[in-house]
Amino acid sequence: MRMTKTTLTILAHLSAILIFLFMIGCKKEVSKTEIAKGQKIIIDVEQRLKELGIELYPPDAPVANYVQTVRTGNLVFLAGHGPRKPEGGYITGKVGRDIDIEQGKEAARLTAISLLSSLKAEIGDLNKVRRIVRVFGMVNTDESFTAHPQVINGCSDLLVSLFGDRGKHVRAAVGMVSLPMNISTEIEMIVEVQDR
Repeated sequence: MRMTKTTLTILAHLSAILIFLFMIGCKKEVSKTEIAKGQKIIIDVEQRLKELGIELYPPDAPVANYVQTVRTGNLVFLAGHGPRKPEGGYITGKVGRDIDIEQGKEAARLTAISLLSSLKAEIGDLNKVRRIVRVFGMVNTDESFTAHPQVINGCSDLLVSLFGDRGKHVRAAVGMVSLPMNISTEIEMIVEVQDR
């Protein structure tokens, strides 16, 4: 089949239109907190915190003979933190008895904010985080409670919202018959960070 010059021109224009439509359909909107870098999207964590209205604070002093963070190489180990309320004090009580699952989930979210406050004090800038490696979540419950994962999602959901793929972590969510000062959640975390 022989194609005329007109036919070739029409095919070239149709190809250009199809490519243009394909590019429009595939375009991904990048928010002001995300920076395109090759195929990956890096989230500006400090800006994301502001967008979510989350304010970090100077970490509380430990309640016993330990430190809040230990850095060894590129790993930062964070001690167990509790659900500190913005106005002071902690969320307390057994989840499933004294408070419901949604309140327990909020306790886990506040615990994540407490952890991030200590992490920022240790490394200076949360954009230095390469990966949230592990979260160990403890929920103050009685023996009949089994929804520990839903409660600790309050922490995990916030970390993924802030860090994107870098916030995805391995995790344990377990029940405890009691926690210090009757706090509703206590969470430990391990984080990989950039070189100093």
